[in-house]
Amino acid sequence: MSLFIKLQYLVPQHLLSRLVGVVASAEIPWIKNTFIKVIVRIFAVDMSEAESADLASYPSFNAFFSRRLKPGLRPIEGRVSSPADGCVSACGDITNNQIIQAKGIDYSVEKLLASPRSTRFRHGSFITIYLSPKDYHRVHNPITGDLGSGTYVPGKLFSVNDATARSVPDLFADNERYVMHFDTPQGAMAVVMVGAMIVAGIQTPWHQAPYPAGKLLDETFTPPRHIAQGEELGKFLMGSTAIVLLEKRVSWQVSANQLVKMGQSLVLSPP
Repeated sequence: MSLFIKLQYLVPQHLLSRLVGVVASAEIPWIKNTFIKVIVRIFAVDMSEAESADLASYPSFNAFFSRRLKPGLRPIEGRVSSPADGCVSACGDITNNQIIQAKGIDYSVEKLLASPRSTRFRHGSFITIYLSPKDYHRVHNPITGDLGSGTYVPGKLFSVNDATARSVPDLFADNERYVMHFDTPQGAMAVVMVGAMIVAGIQTPWHQAPYPAGKLLDETFTPPRHIAQGEELGKFLMGSTAIVLLEKRVSWQVSANQLVKMGQSLVLSPP
């Protein structure tokens, strides 16, 4: 086990994340401007895609990190579109309720969703997309459908990068996450926004503030919220991972380690 992985087990994950969250939400100009400039330089963030390319215009680091794109920049394509900009960590079939996390490491749908509704996905399909610090950090709906419920599940806050995914069993099912259940014309769908170390929060358009870390919160929508394909589902205030589960098997037209853009078609059309 590498030193990086060992340190993640040892550090107080939630305390560290809360401290980073305080700094990330600070509106003191020299603090937020310094952090924004450092991230843009280190990760070569493409600000030409942002709704505002003026770094000083963002009131906080969080506002910069969850920045919007220019309108129309990401056309919505195909019957299942990418929920986010990022890199495909893994995709494929769900077999006997198991999802591939990394080579030789699987985890259960039931544990990920923390719900008995996991049986609907027992023989379906999944895709996992990692959002790096340079990426656009809003998550969008892959298929038009009705959102019946959302659950914020407390958990750990390991990093979700490739190295950690290859080393920490049940990573995505142990980390804090927000799980959304949809009914769509293509069957059941779950979209999971997975938190990570130093993630300051996960926030949805229907919740006025980031979900409180460490607290279970169940939301039931009556009637269900009808959400169009490409419509925003939420944002990360720092980088993380989005997972999509589909009840029905599909043929993915993307593969592991491939970069994708929000709105990009992910599935081959049926013949």
